[in-house]
Amino acid sequence: MNTGRAGEAPPRRCFWKEPMEYQTIIHPFEPVFDAKCRVLILGSLPSVKSRQNDFYYGHPQNRFWRVLAAALGEPVPRTIADKKRLLLTHHSALWDVIASCEITGSSDASIRCAVPNDVRQILDAAEIGAIFCNGGTALRLYRRHLAASLGMDALPLLRPVRPTPHGRCRG
Repeated sequence: MNTGRAGEAPPRRCFWKEPMEYQTIIHPFEPVFDAKCRVLILGSLPSVKSRQNDFYYGHPQNRFWRVLAAALGEPVPRTIADKKRLLLTHHSALWDVIASCEITGSSDASIRCAVPNDVRQILDAAEIGAIFCNGGTALRLYRRHLAASLGMDALPLLRPVRPTPHGRCRG
């Protein structure tokens, strides 16, 4: 082992995180909707940061609220009340596909044993004409667990943007 003696570089240290354990998570938030909603936006499950902040898309680096506000020609909402107002003013409902699951951290890729939310309650209360899923996992789980029973397919809403090795972004 290199001990960093004269003429030798010091040993490199790896600061790997310990593997996270699976946790069973029960969806903590009620859906946001009213009878005037015409669009339903579904995510997969609130992230750890969103659960800490007590509302959907609560991580400051998440672009959901910025993109939605820009698309609707509105200022970016800052408070939970502002976010609910933005959605309802534009007749948009928000919830998640998953009612409960096992997951490690906030990794959608680790989701297992997913149990879907009862999205029918929104469709029964509002005249939803379109369903959008925010992210590939939400879309995949919606199609697996809900699409057939609800009789409605969903469309993808936002895709993550990943930088390429050459500094360009691909979405």
